[in-house]
Amino acid sequence: MEQINILVVDDDKDIADLVEIHLISDGYRIFKANNAKDGLAILENEDIKLAILDIMMPGIDGLSMCKIIRETSTIPIIMLSAKSSDFDKIVGLSTGADDYVIKPFNPLELTARVKSQLRRYTKFNPDSHGEKSDREIQIKHLIINKESHKVISGDKEVKLTPIEFDILYLLATNLGRVFSTDEIFERVWNEKMYEANNTVMVHIRRLREKIEMDSRNAQIIKTVWGVGYKIEK
Repeated sequence: MEQINILVVDDDKDIADLVEIHLISDGYRIFKANNAKDGLAILENEDIKLAILDIMMPGIDGLSMCKIIRETSTIPIIMLSAKSSDFDKIVGLSTGADDYVIKPFNPLELTARVKSQLRRYTKFNPDSHGEKSDREIQIKHLIINKESHKVISGDKEVKLTPIEFDILYLLATNLGRVFSTDEIFERVWNEKMYEANNTVMVHIRRLREKIEMDSRNAQIIKTVWGVGYKIEK
């Protein structure tokens, strides 16, 4: 079985080594860099399937690196940071990250999150024939294809991260049903939400920016104030 390549970028060698040890033990192939410049070079030359980025790095920080990656790639990105406030999490997720892990962290929790993100990412299976699928959903100007994990808006393909796609697909296959943020988190992340956070809200906002004609006047993903989100029939 071919190994999955994971990039770890952290200027703290001890943390990078710790992450490497635990991920190697799970069978992954690890590429390490202690700065964003070297990390981006690895991304250009290797088939990286997931990136773990420290936020606080000299030169190009993790947030800026995440934005650069998102210009061309939808691979899962997990941010590492000692900053634990909701505002810091929102900033991290808003740059395009899929998950946010606070230092100090339990290595077993990190590896579990890596596995979760990779399971979602490996669902991507492009349809090389371009034929219409029975699992294709059309809503207004959007076409959502489950098999290829592609979303077409008008005549252009929209690049969604795996989590963004899963949120959209969840709502699109349950038209008219309102999902609370807790329900969305539990269905998409496959984890119980034990405390209130803004993770779902940030991903919904990013999703709207990509699929709505006017993200400030959402026509696809509607907010039901005090309850949650839905896509209408």
